[in-house]
Amino acid sequence: MKHWIAAATLAAISTWAQADGLTSLEQFMKNSHAGEAGFTQTVTSPAKEGQAPRVKTSSGSFAFQRPGKFRWEVVKPYAQLLVGDGEKVWIYDPDLLQVTVKKVDAAIGSTPAALLVGGDALEKNFTLAEAGTREGLDWVEAIPKSPDSGFEKLQLGFEGSELKGMQLQDNFGQTTSLAFSRIEHNPSIAATQFRFTPPAGVDVIGE
Repeated sequence: MKHWIAAATLAAISTWAQADGLTSLEQFMKNSHAGEAGFTQTVTSPAKEGQAPRVKTSSGSFAFQRPGKFRWEVVKPYAQLLVGDGEKVWIYDPDLLQVTVKKVDAAIGSTPAALLVGGDALEKNFTLAEAGTREGLDWVEAIPKSPDSGFEKLQLGFEGSELKGMQLQDNFGQTTSLAFSRIEHNPSIAATQFRFTPPAGVDVIGE
């Protein structure tokens, strides 16, 4: 009898522990309707024969407001700005003097941004599963249902209900790791942060 109780207790604890990541994701989606954070992004390319993997690092800031609004601004080493205004996504590359614009559904329907700013896009566009605990975080894996998403899988790392990291593996074997810092939940964000007007003299491509 004692062995049965112990086994049942261990099974219950195991089930509870395995649910941590998905529970954290559910709480994040339910309670964080807006947010701001700094980020450090590391992109690691597959190693070629006789060479070490190529690693590129960038940093910047991120803000979002559901549904569909976000601002992703890379500051170092090269400037780039992505703005989602709820209807369109604007991708501005100052060095190229170029802006690419897409409809928001096409741009984030099956991309990592959908996990943060999408309404019902989470379960609609991704298959979700537990991904264990590592580096002190509980991880959830999201595999896109669309073959046109551009990446194979995405993992989100939580500390409690706070999103602290993301890891993405694309179709070319590159791994992108994101670490978030200075996280603020449901701050007051100026509406202008989610608006974009192409500067004079830049090429505008897309919708």
